[in-house]
Amino acid sequence: MALSAQIRQLLKQRNMTIKELAEQLGYSGNNLSNKLARDNFSERELQQIAEQLDCDLQITFIPRDRHST
Repeated sequence: MALSAQIRQLLKQRNMTIKELAEQLGYSGNNLSNKLARDNFSERELQQIAEQLDCDLQITFIPRDRHST
């Protein structure tokens, strides 16, 4: 699932609007809406969003050569 879809799902679960989250992050509503539309966030922004949504953020790398031993 794309990050923006996960963020939207969490917003819905927490009865929070994009505008409310944007205000908590110090963004305009339009700015956050645009970022969600492009699914374009920095790691720092994701950490801030996770904090506001009372979530832990886990970013993982999966090796491309998973079949090697």
